[in-house]
Amino acid sequence: MNDMKISAKGVQVYYGDTHAIKDVSVEIEDKTVTAFIGPSGCGKSTFLRCLNRMNDTIDICRVEGDILLDGEDIYDKRVDPVQLRAKVGMVFQKPNPFPKSIYDNIAYGPRIHGLARNKAELDEIVEKSLRRGAIWDEVKDRLNAPGTGLSGGQQQRLCIARAIATEPEVLLMDEPCSALDPIATAQVEELIDELRQSYSVVIVTHSMQQAARVSQKTAFFHLGNLVEYDDTTKIFTNPEDPRTESYITGRIG
Repeated sequence: MNDMKISAKGVQVYYGDTHAIKDVSVEIEDKTVTAFIGPSGCGKSTFLRCLNRMNDTIDICRVEGDILLDGEDIYDKRVDPVQLRAKVGMVFQKPNPFPKSIYDNIAYGPRIHGLARNKAELDEIVEKSLRRGAIWDEVKDRLNAPGTGLSGGQQQRLCIARAIATEPEVLLMDEPCSALDPIATAQVEELIDELRQSYSVVIVTHSMQQAARVSQKTAFFHLGNLVEYDDTTKIFTNPEDPRTESYITGRIG
């Protein structure tokens, strides 16, 4: 039984003439939190964006190599990026709720993808997603209020609920807590730990403490290279590569 959810082989990313990702190969497991760590500008967010073809939206960006989701090539011409992004959800650094009601923020994706046959089914998806996003109790009495009226931490949990409303298999998170206060961060971290039971979660974080707290696997990126990838405990206690050790002990970064 192969529990690899995403398999990347020989991935290269170019922005114009800049070689941003250099020959990265990595296997991402299902029902696991995988953290991408490394200094700013080392390529971790760029690589994350390859996993749901977000780089397609940038004209000068070119991606080479193979990225397979459940054994299927996500860059195959026949793959619709919109459908792919329903399967590989994304949560960004800054909470970005749509300027719509809390209800419509969640219902948007399921409506587009035809996941509900009627209002009752849609109501059910909205409630289930908000519960999974650990925010139902806070918003259930004001579903028609705008999502933008929530606090930062609530907005980010709303965005997580929105991302999982399309029943994705993978959830990508690009520094999801960097705009949040410590209490909201703790709530999102707790949520990430719960989501792992249902999804493969990949999180880019600049906080090594966060990577150590929430992930089971850690990949260390440096200057566009994947330097080391292993169990999180091993990366933090007994890394193989001197560059990894320098980074986690604070000598580079």
